[in-house]
Amino acid sequence: MRTAPSPALTVVGRFRPRAAVWTATAGIVLFGLVGASAPNHNTLRAPITWLRLPAMPGTVSSAVTYAAIVLSCLGTFGLLHAHGRGWRPRPRLLFGAGALAVLVVANLTPVGSSDMASYAAYGRIAALGADPYVTTPAELGGVYAHLVSEGWRYTPSVYGPVATWWQAAAAFVGGDRAWLTIWALMLANAAAFLGTGYLLIRTSDDPVRAGLLWIANPLLIGVLVAGGHLDTLIACLTVCTIHFVRRATRWHHDLIAGGLVGLACGVKISAALLGVGLAWPLLRAGAWGRAARLTCAAMLTLAVLYGVYGLHALAPLSAASHMVSTPSLWAVFEKVSASLVGSHAARTATGVLWPLVMLALAWALHRRVPADAPAVVAVPFVLAFAWVLTAPWTMPWYTALAWASAALFRQGRLTRYLVATTGVLALSHNSGGHGWTL
Repeated sequence: MRTAPSPALTVVGRFRPRAAVWTATAGIVLFGLVGASAPNHNTLRAPITWLRLPAMPGTVSSAVTYAAIVLSCLGTFGLLHAHGRGWRPRPRLLFGAGALAVLVVANLTPVGSSDMASYAAYGRIAALGADPYVTTPAELGGVYAHLVSEGWRYTPSVYGPVATWWQAAAAFVGGDRAWLTIWALMLANAAAFLGTGYLLIRTSDDPVRAGLLWIANPLLIGVLVAGGHLDTLIACLTVCTIHFVRRATRWHHDLIAGGLVGLACGVKISAALLGVGLAWPLLRAGAWGRAARLTCAAMLTLAVLYGVYGLHALAPLSAASHMVSTPSLWAVFEKVSASLVGSHAARTATGVLWPLVMLALAWALHRRVPADAPAVVAVPFVLAFAWVLTAPWTMPWYTALAWASAALFRQGRLTRYLVATTGVLALSHNSGGHGWTL
């Protein structure tokens, strides 16, 4: 018996390719308009100086940002729907159009988050010879500290050594000009995004679909590029790692893949999901030697990276692991549990329960993956997606790992859920780090 399509899919079903293209373009244009109209409520307070429009009032910038996210979601739905109905644009055309959009927004003030200010501050701390895992942006002081949001101003870096060196390189370029450091980070992030798109188109079984899911994806351009997030670098390393694992013919390919996993974890420790997602199908297939080589190479690389700073570099991660974001049911759970058993016990229960829920959801998602999907791609995808859906602290840019792996295989309807999840999170977290005003 046929079931009635959902309202969202009915709207998408009416889209023709041309309408979807124009909708996606409108979303990117609005993201660019917000970035060019900085400073406003949805951007950093350090505008990139080469293109400045009059600053938007807070309510206007919020409305335009909401519209950009909604249009980008609808555009992404429409493009994927058109592709499913037989639309086959040239991959080179997709890459060119996406690259143009990326270069535009990468040269504007970051939109939707203050993370770039934190990156710049930690990079400046490292460039001055201090330890960003001990020194906070508040202790750094000056214009860098002023740009960091209040919630992170007194927190040492929660990013890995690779991220710190990435940030320090930009700070060497920017010096005491915070806006120039941020601009350098934006351009480097854009290069990583473009590189990932090129690799996906070259290595995917369906280059058009890969292009639509990454390089020509207006939602990702708005979230990852306009926001300038480090998760883009993790996605790039993910695509490289999966390429080596899928085409491994010699033992050193596994070592290279493991080293890339270690580098990804050196950006953000959450990239360990990639390592687990790659090792598990190898173990199930009886490839114990390959799994061991990959795991050992990853752990050795990570040990060398953190050995540069010492184990104290992991301390800020422990403090950040107790944070809960919105919209998250764990916030409700902790509030109710705290009234019954106390706040400490409630946080402990959350820390124990959410990984179990994540694994259960990953198993459920994996059952919806087509049977012919390669396990070394499908398992990292479902783990990354389940993590985004269940982790107490989650942001729209955390979906980068899931998007990168999704572009390498066919997932059926799960792509739609990923678009919707990214869109909902983007709508919930787009204030530029200034906090919400009513």
